[in-house]
Amino acid sequence: MSAPADDTSAAAGPWSPLRHRLFRWLWLAAIASNIGTWMHEVGAGWLMTSLANDPLLVSLVQAAGAAPMFALALPAGALADIVDRRCYLIGVQCWMAAVALTLALLSHANAMTPERLLALTFALGIGSALMAPAWAALTPELVPAAELQPAVALSSVGINVSRAIGPALAGLIVSSVGPWATFALNATSFAGVILVLAAWRRTPTLAPLPAERFLGALRAGWRYARSAPALQTVLVRAVAFFVFASAGLGLLPLLVRRELGGEAIVYGGLLTCVGVGAVAGAFVLPRLRQRYPVDTLLAAASLGYALVLCALAGVHLLALLVPVMLLAGALWITALSSLQVSAQTSAPAWVRARALAVYMLAFNGAMAGGAALWGALAARQGLGVALFSAAAGLALAVPLLQRFRLAHHAAADLSPSLHWPAPIVGAEVEHDRGPVLITVEYSIASEDSAAFITAMQEVARMRRRNGAISWGLFQDTETPTRWLEFFIDESWLEHLRHHGRVTRSEAACEARVRALHRAADGPRIRHHVAADAAHRLPAVTGGH
Repeated sequence: MSAPADDTSAAAGPWSPLRHRLFRWLWLAAIASNIGTWMHEVGAGWLMTSLANDPLLVSLVQAAGAAPMFALALPAGALADIVDRRCYLIGVQCWMAAVALTLALLSHANAMTPERLLALTFALGIGSALMAPAWAALTPELVPAAELQPAVALSSVGINVSRAIGPALAGLIVSSVGPWATFALNATSFAGVILVLAAWRRTPTLAPLPAERFLGALRAGWRYARSAPALQTVLVRAVAFFVFASAGLGLLPLLVRRELGGEAIVYGGLLTCVGVGAVAGAFVLPRLRQRYPVDTLLAAASLGYALVLCALAGVHLLALLVPVMLLAGALWITALSSLQVSAQTSAPAWVRARALAVYMLAFNGAMAGGAALWGALAARQGLGVALFSAAAGLALAVPLLQRFRLAHHAAADLSPSLHWPAPIVGAEVEHDRGPVLITVEYSIASEDSAAFITAMQEVARMRRRNGAISWGLFQDTETPTRWLEFFIDESWLEHLRHHGRVTRSEAACEARVRALHRAADGPRIRHHVAADAAHRLPAVTGGH
């Protein structure tokens, strides 16, 4: 879809995306929906403490909501890249509304059990997992490119405003009416998003090539993730933070009930403090990013959150926990924002939803696994041991992961280079023909062979993340200065897609390799299509 037609002549400011009607209404609807989600979190967590006084079951409420993302993130990202996102999101929102309504009805009828609560929370998590990549990839369709960064920032502000409002409302509602009312309001909260999406007359983007098929898109996304160091760095740092930080929110309901002797309103109030701290942190972060590298901010957030976990383990006075939770929110948004921005900028547009899905997989997998781990440890050794252990792990991860630097990859230019010329073919090649073997012949002086081999390792990663299913490099035994690179794409159509996926940073990588090529003309490139008895093989020659 083309950028919105609204006037964009004014300079992009922090609130400028709200000038665009569709973004504005979706932003407001998302805030209402997220308030409902946070109300569900409070209602479900508190209801489980009433149904079962087992730390493991209480922590499994958070794990059940996050676990589906671990299994469904990549399929959801593939779908987000190949289907109509508007219709897809409407269907997912309807599913989540139906699950929330079922929760409300069972709770109101006093028919809820721990198993049913976990199962329905898991079902809501399925909806969240299916929705998240498509929702994240929607923003560039709603605002012009110049306003993308403030639009992403506004989305983060909206989430944290919801986090500040939802738990406080839920605490009041659970105390005065019961958990079922929070589930009913959550079911209602999906209506706004559904109505706004239904009113959107989305114009599909016209692509020069057919859309990817689901399984092919899934494989391409997985290949990209396996060969993208920038994305892998984000994943390592995300898991290292969230698997330990999950102890705080996962064990908070039990801490309030057991150590403070508090009611649901106290639990909701502490979660509201987290949200208020996150909103305050979101407004301070832009200035901090101008002064400090992203790795420094993430390290500071990790060490600070370790202190928060220690405070949760040792401080049992509500008046002292309020500033602790405010600080927790500010540190959480610092880490979360640093990692999300790094994930957003780690992948080019053609695979961005799938890359974000892999990041969400790591995030939610770490949250789900961490919550279950610390809940089990708390059940055996007590809350204090679990929280102190998580704090120690979070602090130790900072020096151990120094070599995984997010800032190292921040300067990569991921815009399409489009420098590969169209292949020259002797006859038309059908899109489904394949596999396709591409060979590139280089002439490399003996003294440059070591530098050439080193440079080709990055080329190998580049080929694989852009779609190659195999890659290799060979040296001619008769003429040692002659080297042959080969890579294989699944089909002719996939090779054509490969042409459009090469970024400007990758073009610079190719240029460094070709600078070592000693022949007067460029490297010799050939294309070969696999033999197929049902097709007459054309002669295929020419450049990439």
